[in-house]
Amino acid sequence: MNLLLAEAGDAAAAGSGTASMLSMVLMIAVWFVIIYFLMIRPQKKEQKKKAALVNSVAVGDSILTTSGFYGIVIDVTDDDVIVEFGNNKNCRIPMKKAAIEQVEKPDAE
Repeated sequence: MNLLLAEAGDAAAAGSGTASMLSMVLMIAVWFVIIYFLMIRPQKKEQKKKAALVNSVAVGDSILTTSGFYGIVIDVTDDDVIVEFGNNKNCRIPMKKAAIEQVEKPDAE
């Protein structure tokens, strides 16, 4: 009789372990979904918006760099732009497009 009870207890413990494992996998999946929607997805949307902003830069646009300088775009290449800073027309600096923080298009007047 004790042998039958011991075997029934082992079967119940094995079933409980499987349910526990399934519960743990389900919780990990739920946490991954939460992290995706709260952290990864907004970051990817922001990267797409920044890439669209950088690709829309044209000659004559007023820009703000990541270091806080305002300037006017003089020339645009694939990865670089040449920016004119301040009132001094001789202050033209080549820089990477990735350093552009904001773009302001000139008004069409």
